[in-house]
Amino acid sequence: MNFPNVSIEAMAYALPKKIVSSDQLEECLSPVYDKLGLKVGRLELMTGIKERRFWPSSMLPSMGSAEAGLKLLNQEGVDPNSVDLLIHAAVCRDRLEPATASYVHRKMGLSGKTQILDVSNACLGFLNSLILAASMIESGQIRKAIIVAAENGKPLVDRTIKILNQTEQTRQTIKPFFANLTIGASAVAWSICHKDYIEHQAPSLGFCACFTDTSFNHLCEGDSDGDDLIMETDSEDLLHAGISVAHSAWLKFMEISSWNSDTPELLITHQVGKAHTNAVFEALQLNPSKNFSSFEHLGNCGASSLPITYTLACEDDPQNKKVKTVLMGIGSGLSSIMLSLNPDKT
Repeated sequence: MNFPNVSIEAMAYALPKKIVSSDQLEECLSPVYDKLGLKVGRLELMTGIKERRFWPSSMLPSMGSAEAGLKLLNQEGVDPNSVDLLIHAAVCRDRLEPATASYVHRKMGLSGKTQILDVSNACLGFLNSLILAASMIESGQIRKAIIVAAENGKPLVDRTIKILNQTEQTRQTIKPFFANLTIGASAVAWSICHKDYIEHQAPSLGFCACFTDTSFNHLCEGDSDGDDLIMETDSEDLLHAGISVAHSAWLKFMEISSWNSDTPELLITHQVGKAHTNAVFEALQLNPSKNFSSFEHLGNCGASSLPITYTLACEDDPQNKKVKTVLMGIGSGLSSIMLSLNPDKT
C-alpha cells in the first residue's frame, strides 16, 4: 500500500498530571516483594521505565481523547466542520455501546456530517485507523479524518497490585503480571487529509506493509473482571514472537518501498521498554541512534504510545517532520505494521 496524497495536517496530545515512579509502584507491592525476597528497583532496571502517568480510575477514555482532540482543533487551520471521519482507536473505551467515538464527537463539537467509529486492535489500533482513513482519502470518499486514542492504565495497575498482594505468589507465578506494571496513560489526536487541502508543510504518509501471525494470540490476553481489568502476559515468549512478526513486516516493507535499513532518518517503535526496543533494532539491523523513545517517562500507553511518541519527537525538534521516518507498530494478536512518513516537499 502507498498513500502519496495523504498528509498529517496536525498533531496534539494530552497527559495526566499525576506521575508515579517505578519505585513507587514497587513499594506498593512490599507484601509480595518481602515474601519473595525481591528488591525495589528491578522494574526500572529490567524495563528502563523510570515513571509513568495516571489519570484517576474514574477518567473515561473519551475524556482524554476529547482533551487531545480539542487541542488539535485549536491549532490554526484545523476546521471542525471539515472533518468527515472520527475514529477512536484505543484499547480502552467507555463501554461496549455506543462507540466511544460518539462521546468524543459530542465533546469536540464536530458536525453532523462526521462519520464515527471505534477501531480496536490492541496496541496497533491507531496505525490500523491511520491506514483505514488514509485509504478512504486516497479513494476520494473523504477529505479529512481525525484519529484519537486515550489509554489509562491505572485500573489495570491497581487491580494487579491487589491480586499480587492478596494471593500466594512465587517468582514464577508473578511473571505474567509483571508487564502490567509498565502500563501508563496518555492521549493523542491526529488530523490527516488530502495534501491539496494543507497550506503548510506537513509530513506525508508513504508505503505501508503488514504481517500477522495469530498463532501467538494467547501470549498477552486482557479482559474485564466486573469493574476491574486483568491482563496476563508471557513476556519472554511475546518478545521473541513479536520480533519475528516485526521482522517479517520489515522485509515486506523494504520490498514494496525500496527502502533499506539505512534509509530512515527517524524510527518510532511501539513503546514497550528497553529490552523490546533493543531487540527490534538488533533483529532489523537498524541504527539505534535514529530512535526516539518516550517509554522512560510515559511507560507503555497502549495504542496511543507510538503516535504520541512521534508527536513528542516533532515537538522536541520540528525538523523531525522533514525527515524520512518509519512508524514501526506491533500489537498483541500478533500483528505488525510498518508505515513510512516522507518529508513535505511543498
